[in-house]
Amino acid sequence: MTDHISGVDDVVPEAEPFQQQSVAAGVSITAAFMLLILGAVSILEGISALVDDEFYVAGIDYVYRFDTTTWGWIHLVLGVVALICALGLMFGRTWGRYAALGIAALVILANFLSLPYYPAWSMVIIALSVVVIWAVTTWQPER
Repeated sequence: MTDHISGVDDVVPEAEPFQQQSVAAGVSITAAFMLLILGAVSILEGISALVDDEFYVAGIDYVYRFDTTTWGWIHLVLGVVALICALGLMFGRTWGRYAALGIAALVILANFLSLPYYPAWSMVIIALSVVVIWAVTTWQPER
């Protein structure tokens, strides 16, 4: 009869708490859904500019001034790419995560440049894009 009193030989690596993984997964799914919403809103913004040129107010002439039809196409293409990136992020693909960061940054840039045409809506989209970037960057799947 051998008594095994010492637990030195039985070193078991500490498992990562379930709570950390669930938070990481939650942030990832939230970012993916927010990017889906961002993409859908950008598509709607692009369609509204393409269908009705008078919907957007053209104010002061800026250096980066484009026609509203051009802005419509820019927002439409960015919205479609954002939807594809959101799907990649939902399925946990690495390219989806990096592409989500890139497309959210491009959406911020496009909405900043189109700020004179529809300021309130552009500010909402910029804020939503910042939240998407925050959510994607805080998620650490390797933990």
